Amino acid sequence: MEETVLEEPICEEAVLAEEIPEVKPAAMVNKNGVKAEAATASGGGDVASGGVASGGGGAASGFSGTKIFTWFMVLALLGVWSSVAVVWLDLVDYDNVIARAKEFPLNFSEVLQGKLSAYDADGDGDFDVEDAKVLLDEKEVKTAAPKKETLKKGVKERPVSLVQKEAKEESAVEEQTEPIVEEVIQTTEGTEEEGQLPPNPSQEQQAPEGESPDAVGTTAKAEDATEESFEGKLAVEAGSFEAEAAVQVEEKEPVAVEEKTTQEDSEGNAEDQPEDMLQYKAKKKKPKLLNAFEKTIKAEIDAAEKLRKKGKVEEAVRAFDTLVQQYPQSPRCRYGKALAEDDLAEKMRSNDMLQKALSTYKEASELPNAMPDLIKATLKKRAERQQFLGRMRGALATLEKLVQIFSEDVALKNDLGVAHLLIGDNKSAKRVYEEVLAIAPSNGFAKVHYGFILKSENKIAESIPFLRDGLESGDPGTDDGRFYFHLGDALQRMGDDSAYKWYERGHQRGHFASVWQRSLYNVDGLKAQPWWTPKDTGYMDLIKTLERNWRTIRDEALSVMDKTTGLFVPEEENLREKGEWGQFTLWQQGKKAGESCHSVPKTCGLLERYTEATGCKRGQIKFSVMQPGTHVWPHTGPTNCRLRMHLGLVIPKTGCKIRCTNDTRAWEEGKVLIFDDSFEHEVWQDADSYRLIFIVDVWHPELTQYQRQTLSPI
Repeated sequence: MEETVLEEPICEEAVLAEEIPEVKPAAMVNKNGVKAEAATASGGGDVASGGVASGGGGAASGFSGTKIFTWFMVLALLGVWSSVAVVWLDLVDYDNVIARAKEFPLNFSEVLQGKLSAYDADGDGDFDVEDAKVLLDEKEVKTAAPKKETLKKGVKERPVSLVQKEAKEESAVEEQTEPIVEEVIQTTEGTEEEGQLPPNPSQEQQAPEGESPDAVGTTAKAEDATEESFEGKLAVEAGSFEAEAAVQVEEKEPVAVEEKTTQEDSEGNAEDQPEDMLQYKAKKKKPKLLNAFEKTIKAEIDAAEKLRKKGKVEEAVRAFDTLVQQYPQSPRCRYGKALAEDDLAEKMRSNDMLQKALSTYKEASELPNAMPDLIKATLKKRAERQQFLGRMRGALATLEKLVQIFSEDVALKNDLGVAHLLIGDNKSAKRVYEEVLAIAPSNGFAKVHYGFILKSENKIAESIPFLRDGLESGDPGTDDGRFYFHLGDALQRMGDDSAYKWYERGHQRGHFASVWQRSLYNVDGLKAQPWWTPKDTGYMDLIKTLERNWRTIRDEALSVMDKTTGLFVPEEENLREKGEWGQFTLWQQGKKAGESCHSVPKTCGLLERYTEATGCKRGQIKFSVMQPGTHVWPHTGPTNCRLRMHLGLVIPKTGCKIRCTNDTRAWEEGKVLIFDDSFEHEVWQDADSYRLIFIVDVWHPELTQYQRQTLSPI
């Protein structure tokens, strides 16, 4: 019996698909998350497969049970909207309601809010699910499982069309939306908070030089976080990012602060929207962007905004420009124009257009009668785009203005702290986070950043509880690889083995490739192993040149190693527990370091033709001298895009060793050691005399030529 029933629908569906290819039953999802194809039924009351009938007779399995309320509610609402829209078209943007009805599973209430105030049946000032219950004469939400939808055989669903009135125009614009046959799936919508950091840094990000993220300016993450700004400048777009300890970020260094916490659509003047689709209890406040006058021209604003949201940015700019000319004192019209100009700048990749948007954002925020929510949204967007262009101090000034206006907004203060970090002003950032923690002592975002600053001041023990508590809070903006990195590093320096628990957690959260490999600026898919052989690298010619000429290289290094020359400078990345470690850099980020090659011309001459080394924008070429009694903390480099070669020049017989992961090795004079410094490594110099080596970073051999040309420098 059951097999026969299963075979019939398959045949029937095949026939239907052949006869009416436009009609495809939508997949249904019941409350247990199980998908089921909507059954089709023939006309005239014939019974379809599985006993589902379209007419009044036959089995009722198609509409009986748990799904009937969902569909009854949707169809009934559409009926109400359709009939009333005929009379009150100016009050109901029917086309937009239909188009956005597809978002019911994710944003049911937002579709209704601000559009159907005429149907405020329960008198609470807005239209929400409670009003729908009144209109449908429902006293409570039914919990029966929704049933399958049935479609009559041979009948195609037709798109819904609407003629939208345009302000000051006689012509009508006809917009079509897809038919609504999707089931309303019960989901819970989360609230996005301000001050949220994006995912970890990716291979596309730029960071300052250094062997570890201790020296890396923590640039925005978002994985594809770095991009060239519209006219060739490097800029990073994403969430907020922090400058690392003692690293001064230049005025035009890549950045990004993007917190999409504001609603940009003009429909939003209602508040207390239902957020949880299942229980209809959770509420969140929607930004109020329209002042009293703007509510009277809301239809015109909506029409222009619709163009922007549909990607018709040129038309949107013209539409908003017309509105600004008609209503020059409207902050919302000017804000819409700024958003449209911003979108057009993205499309054109034009810095000039983006600058125009920045000016318009500023104008919108300064107009009288601007709603507080609009001022906040406008200035936040302006600060974000200023940071995109690398105008850190301008962004800082904008955020300071925001905090002055909204002095009780903790999230804005957190953003202000990040802005100070972006320009290397750790002292001011520290003061901001102290103020936040004084009024919100459990704020996780402030805790991780305050802990980060303490660690940058080498207050290792003091930084640990702030970093740990901030990560454990789970607050937005705390789940960031850099905080896991610095907490683990601080614990290691205190001799606490729980560091590896946090490294493991960071790995599980997707921030680290493994517990050992903890670089933050990576290209996915590259071969990962701690130690490499010359053959593994494919750079045999370079390695042979180094080993054949090691004495020449050594002699030139010794000739400039005298402290009076000032060429060897102390390591400044806070990697040493104790001792003395000096470095003399020849190439950095793929470029010669000043006039350094004048002092060692033979060494530089040997390397000139090896672009895998001299062109490695994520590495350095340098001499390294380490005095007895030096210990370098366990650390990792910033990127997996390079391999590091160590050529032994002056190596004491005993006491000098290097560990990479759990494999410890020693240098030999005239021989090259090769390892991937994105893996944890540690160095001891316990000999009786100095150790001198030549460090040559090379591109990871699996990187393509295009990647080598386009990856940002570190």
